[in-house]
Amino acid sequence: MSFELISLENIQEIAHSYGYWAIFLGILLENLGIPLPGETVTLVGGFLAGSDELNYWLVLGDAATGAVIGGTCGYWIGRLGGWSFLLQVGKIFRISEVRLLSIKEQFSDNAAKTVFFGRFLALLRIFASPLAGIAEMPFGKFMIYNVAGATVWASVMVTLAFFAGKIISLEQLVTWVSKFAILALLILVVLIVVPIWWESRQVRSELAGLKDEQD
Repeated sequence: MSFELISLENIQEIAHSYGYWAIFLGILLENLGIPLPGETVTLVGGFLAGSDELNYWLVLGDAATGAVIGGTCGYWIGRLGGWSFLLQVGKIFRISEVRLLSIKEQFSDNAAKTVFFGRFLALLRIFASPLAGIAEMPFGKFMIYNVAGATVWASVMVTLAFFAGKIISLEQLVTWVSKFAILALLILVVLIVVPIWWESRQVRSELAGLKDEQD
C-alpha cells in the first residue's frame, strides 16, 4: 500500500534518469515522514536490476541504507520534539495528556515489533520511527530493529521485483504488493489495535463500576 502522489510512470522516469540516487533518496525521504511511495520506488529499482539496467546489490544497498538513515532521523525527530507536538495536537482534538500518556505506554510495549514489521506498511513505515522516539524507546534497541527491519524489507522487495519482473509486468507486481500490504494492515489491526482497544474498554468499564459503587 503506498501513496499515489507520484505515478508509477513518473517514478520509472526518475529512476531511469537518476538511478541509485533516486532509490536512496526516495526511500530516505519516505522514512523521514514525507508521503512518497517508497515501496514502489524499491520495486522499480529491483525491476530495473532484473532487466540489467541497474546492479542488484547496489539497489539493495541503497534501499536498506536509505531506510536505516531515514528511520534514524525520524526517531530523533520524535525523540526531541514529537511529544510536545502530540500534546498540541491533543489539545486541538481534546485528548487529555493522561490519555496520551496511556497511548504512549501501550505503544512502548509494541515498539520493537512496530519498528520491524512496520517496514512492510506504508503508514507505519512513515510513522513508526518518530513514534518510537516519542515513546523513548532506547536508541540502541531501536537501531537493532531499525537495521534488521530495513534489511529484511529491502531484501524482500528488491529480490521479489528482481525475479518477478522477469515473469510479470511491473504494474501487476505493484498491484499485487499493494493488495498484500492491505491484508497485512488488517492482520496488524487484529493483532495489535483490537487488543489495545479491548483493554482500554475494560479499564473504562472497571472505572465506571467503581464510580457506581461509590455513589
